[in-house]
Amino acid sequence: MSQFENVSVTKKANVYFDGKCVSHNIVLADGTAKSVGVILPSALTFSTGAPEIMELIEGECKVTLPGAAEAVTFRGGESFSVPGDSSFDIEVVETLHYVCHFG
Repeated sequence: MSQFENVSVTKKANVYFDGKCVSHNIVLADGTAKSVGVILPSALTFSTGAPEIMELIEGECKVTLPGAAEAVTFRGGESFSVPGDSSFDIEVVETLHYVCHFG
């Protein structure tokens, strides 16, 4: 799907890593929470509370998931899963547009 219908959007952006990552929280009509955002080219480490699925809309990145020895390249149209209470390293090669699905 190319858009979400009937959502609530938090007006204030989540700004991380000195503006290299900016997202907005959304809540769907059924109560499902997600975030929609952009990560500029950079190398960052994200921590998770809940499990996440990162759906990449556009862009390219190299991700080192928990327990992995090497980074894997992901591009727009692909996704990757991250366990809860963990962290992952991401190197954004080309500006990344994403949807983060929680839970």
